[in-house]
Amino acid sequence: MFYHNISPVLAEIGPFSIRYYGIIFAAGILVSFLILRHLAKKRQLPLSSKDFDELLLLSTVAVVVGARLGHVISSLGYYLENPGQIVAVWNGGMAFHGGFIGLVIAGYYFAKKKKIAFYDLADIAVIPAALALSLGRVANFLNGEFYGTPTSLPWGVKFQGVNGFRHPVQIYEAIKNLFIFVVLWQLQQRKLKLPKGLLFWLFVFLYGSIRFVLEFVKVVPAYVLGLTWGQFWSIPMVALGGYMLWKSFSKGEGLKESSAKAMSK
Repeated sequence: MFYHNISPVLAEIGPFSIRYYGIIFAAGILVSFLILRHLAKKRQLPLSSKDFDELLLLSTVAVVVGARLGHVISSLGYYLENPGQIVAVWNGGMAFHGGFIGLVIAGYYFAKKKKIAFYDLADIAVIPAALALSLGRVANFLNGEFYGTPTSLPWGVKFQGVNGFRHPVQIYEAIKNLFIFVVLWQLQQRKLKLPKGLLFWLFVFLYGSIRFVLEFVKVVPAYVLGLTWGQFWSIPMVALGGYMLWKSFSKGEGLKESSAKAMSK
């Protein structure tokens, strides 16, 4: 078992502190941008360096605002009593579902503005997004936040100020997101003509379904019908993602054709 005595602060300079959370968050954005740029060039999307700079700024603002807003809404009582903490993103507290909605809106706006198909952008954007989410959960672990329910398993973690050993749900989620990244990356690397939108909806389905299960070992309050906030928002992800995947595979023409080509090589 592991005793969590990691300080979330890397260094302090006067009244300012440099936190691991902020560093990892920034690193996730940078790595995502580099991977997205690589995949966009590989897919021959008509985007210039200036376009990528615009996309980076737009998506960063959308993710931060959306994720923070989603977290504030999920803990509204606390933030009504402490309104000054609403903008304190450096203390942690970013909700995936809000950030994802913000990113989709920003991506749709950007695709329309640049006159490219939304799925052409979305299918590659979810790949680095999954990796960035994995890094974000590592940051949550370093912060000692969003820990799990009590456990006697050998990898249980004793967080500071928390009774007993807990499931390191942050690490579970980091592994989940890394798994999704690997699946999506491998699919786009293969010589298959995947239906447009398949990678995007596969991300939505996988994230929602695995997140729903992991919520059972999280220490979070129930909101509706005994469901947590994460489970409540994961249900439409699973339903819509599953439906769109079924719709893509029910056509199956492009997938079968390219599979045959790949086997003949």
